Formats: sequence, structure tokens, C-alpha cells
Amino acid sequence: MSQVNVNIAWSAVRAILENNFSFNTIKEIMGLAGFDVTNLSHLEQRSGGGASKGQLMTAIDRDLVKVLHDDKRHLINILVEEIVQRRPDLEGQLEKYLERLGWQIIEGNAIPIEILDKSDLPELPSQAKTDLIKAASRFRDGDLSGSLGSACAAIDSVTSDIYTNRNLGDPGVAAFQERCTVAIKNSGLMMQLSQELHALGWEERRVKPLIENFRGALNQAAYIMQSLRAQMSDVHGTKPALRSLVFDSVKFAAILVRAMNDA
Repeated sequence: MSQVNVNIAWSAVRAILENNFSFNTIKEIMGLAGFDVTNLSHLEQRSGGGASKGQLMTAIDRDLVKVLHDDKRHLINILVEEIVQRRPDLEGQLEKYLERLGWQIIEGNAIPIEILDKSDLPELPSQAKTDLIKAASRFRDGDLSGSLGSACAAIDSVTSDIYTNRNLGDPGVAAFQERCTVAIKNSGLMMQLSQELHALGWEERRVKPLIENFRGALNQAAYIMQSLRAQMSDVHGTKPALRSLVFDSVKFAAILVRAMNDA
């Protein structure tokens, strides 16, 4: 996520802070988010004088420029959490501002839409949804190995449910890709998709190759995630990981979970 992207999110959060919180509360919230408020100690609001909120926000803007990128991402998310916890009534307005700028609030987390679109989540099982949100949050915060682990965990939970509900045996003895392949086959997705295409007037000679290639694409996505999990994911976040591949894996996970859940 670029520095520009994080600064854009700050613009939305800044507007909410300035327009809805008092001078001293803004200082308090910024401090709780990890911002060094000692640099603002010279700014005080007194009756009949002192600094204005506008001057306070300008000072914060100036010092935020010095904050490292990763620290700023973390700060933004804590600010969102603090705002929503203190003023739940502001969540809708804050989300509206953020969405205009390519961000969204998902269960109290500020996450760029480019990582995970919350419109993909309502239909998904609760555990898989939680894991996908965790994967997106960890990616946002730079924990690539942890992000990959959470993305894979989302798929693990769905495949385990399908194995249990369909009496397919112990999912723990099968490799990751095999579990995905078996789960997709038993989810009924391909049959449903075939029926819907036929209902649109597609001929069988068009439907069959599309279904086969779609199944193959999902299978390849599962293979990629299986390979990356073995080489880039660990609970301690110590394995080196490529940001671009982890980003793709979060996307693959959302697609695979939705595919296995669609029947």
C-alpha cells in the first residue's frame, strides 16, 4: 500500500476528528493511537485565547509527515477504532468519507478496498469471514506471512465444514490443494453454474469447456496457495514473503471460499 494511499485515508479521519471532537479529546485520541503528542504540548486551548483546533490539526499534519509508513498505517487503524468506539454514530459518516477514497470499515478495521471488498463477505461463513478480514488487516500492516496464514485458514475452515457435512472423511490427511478440489467438487457449484448457463441459452459445447477451465483455474489457485503456504507462511512471521504474491493469495482465498460456499 503506497504512502499516498495512507495519507488519503488520514484526510478522511482528520475531517471526522476536527469536526466532531474537542481540542483535548483529539490530543487524547492521537496519543492513544501512538502519535507523539509531546510535540503538541505547546498548543493549549484556554478560555478567551490559546490555540484553535485548526492550529492543532495543522501541527498534527506537520508531524505526521515524519511518521514512518508502516507506523502511519497502524496509527490510522487505531484512530478509526477509537472514533467508532467513542462515537458509534459517526461510523457511517467516516465510512462514507473513506469509501470515496478507496477505503472501508470492516468490523472496526480500516482496510483498503483494493485488498478486500466487504461486499464479498456477507454470504460467507462467519469463521472464513473473520479469517479473511484478518488476512487483509495483516497485509495492510505489513505482516505478509501472517496474512498468508490467515488467508489459508479461511479456506481450511470452509473445506473442513464441507468434509464434515458431506461425510468425506478426515480433511487433515489430505493436502491443501486436494481438500480444495474435493470441496469444490462436492459443493455443487459447477452443476449450479452449468444449469444457470444453460438457462441463459448457452449450448452444451460452450458450457462444458468453460466449466472445465473454471474448475481448472480454481484448482491452480489452490496449488499456488499450497505452495506459498509451505514456503512463506509461519505463525511467527519470520519467513520471507513476496508482497505481490501474498496480495494475490488474499484475492484467491476470497474467490475459493466463495466458490466452495456457493452451492
